[in-house]
Amino acid sequence: MPFVKVRENEPFENALRKFKKQCERDGILSEVKKREHYDKPSIKKKKKTIAARKKAAKSKSFKMSPR
Repeated sequence: MPFVKVRENEPFENALRKFKKQCERDGILSEVKKREHYDKPSIKKKKKTIAARKKAAKSKSFKMSPR
């Protein structure tokens, strides 16, 4: 759980911005999105293989491009 200390005379908007940044760093929003819908194990496996293919293709194209 993110925790933000609010200093005296600190505007609410600044404290809210700090809280949002802390939530983003902790990965809370991505975890919520991931748990929003149930994925069957077969679908999880399929998504994982697709992500691995994309990653391999990206690294392959990165290695081949001259810099």
